[in-house]
Amino acid sequence: MLKTFRIGGVHPPENKLSSSEKIQILPVPEQVIIPLGQHIGAPATPIVQKGDYVKAGQLIATATGFVSANIHSSVSGTIVAIDNFTDAAGLSKPAITIKVEGDEWEKNITRSEKTDHNITLSKEKIIEAISAAGIVGMGGATFPTQVKLSPPPGNKAEILIINGVECEPYLTADHRIMLEKAEEIIVGVQILMKAIDVKQAVIGIENNKRDAIEKLQSLATKTLGVEVCPLKVRYPQGGEKQLIKAITGRSVPSGALPIAVGAVVQNVGTALAVYEAVMQNKPLVERVVTITGKSVKHPGNYLCRIGTPISKLIEAAGGLPEDTTKIIGGGPMMGRAMVNPESPILKGTSGILIINDKEGARKQSRNCIRCSKCVSACPMGLEPYLLMTLATHNMLEDMEKEKVMDCIECGSCSFTCPADRPLLDYIRLGKARTGAMIRNRKK
Repeated sequence: MLKTFRIGGVHPPENKLSSSEKIQILPVPEQVIIPLGQHIGAPATPIVQKGDYVKAGQLIATATGFVSANIHSSVSGTIVAIDNFTDAAGLSKPAITIKVEGDEWEKNITRSEKTDHNITLSKEKIIEAISAAGIVGMGGATFPTQVKLSPPPGNKAEILIINGVECEPYLTADHRIMLEKAEEIIVGVQILMKAIDVKQAVIGIENNKRDAIEKLQSLATKTLGVEVCPLKVRYPQGGEKQLIKAITGRSVPSGALPIAVGAVVQNVGTALAVYEAVMQNKPLVERVVTITGKSVKHPGNYLCRIGTPISKLIEAAGGLPEDTTKIIGGGPMMGRAMVNPESPILKGTSGILIINDKEGARKQSRNCIRCSKCVSACPMGLEPYLLMTLATHNMLEDMEKEKVMDCIECGSCSFTCPADRPLLDYIRLGKARTGAMIRNRKK
């Protein structure tokens, strides 16, 4: 019997339209915009100036504080601006703009197609290399990886869990790298195991990716301590707490991190980036992104330089369909609508979903009928109908008591609501306000 988590969950239509499309290389654009805040934590600080010439892979901004990440140039060219830009949400954010001139890389970066299996660095040097390369969580959370690999005093990692679930509908980038970069991922897993000093690693993959399971299993059987765990298809199994529960049976307490139960979770994309950082000295300057949608002419998976305008990715897929009503950053369940398609691809950009007018039309919200479907679907055991009501009335203290900060914003509640109530929209708003209240109280 396939493993899965126990509380809540839904099974939305998978719509993996691009799962059979091999990774293509997106041409380098004429200009890139590289934001200084592509990660959870403090934005990086620029160490270059307008007019400087930089190479691909060159450090251009350094991490600020413990929870932060280095930023590197993804192209070679001249810095034309260090100023604010308008991000996908329409907000003004600091960034470095580079005019592309050729494609010259830093000489110490190895870009060989041959997989290197010889891990020689100590655990301390591995973490240093990951930190220097600006690696962050590639599943979308963008938490600086070196911080995850450095548990606080009194906590000891017992198991490494690699997230190959990709449960979000439409997205297939992780699926493709598991098929096309399996060897590198396995070495990346071994590097991560050494970094946190554990003897066991489990790669969790949902059972709708049988080819990826077979590919990685064939390699894992030859690798000491590494195994592949096929999982029942169930959203949101890619959530850290849900994945830990599915694989180990352990429950992460409310407000606690995975390390509290001895687990460290990393995405398969992060494992690949770790391999490239440690074995090839290559910083995180490009990633695979899915471009998809039911009206998209050529849904696919593209290796994109960080900072490339999203419009270039849309062009490569055949252009923006006439019946487009929304462009979503990410998938349909947790992704957010974009207002600026000229905003750049980031370290955490896993997919761009183009929604047509038929799918994107919002149904009229009706009164709650107290059916409790949202409660049954919530993987965190919360009461979404109540949280929406509290958010509507700005009852932040009550939201805190009802553990709104445990919400992973998966959208299962909205998906299952027969009254078409925008539960997640209100809960997100209330959660943001409650989080601000808690931070101000601590100050």
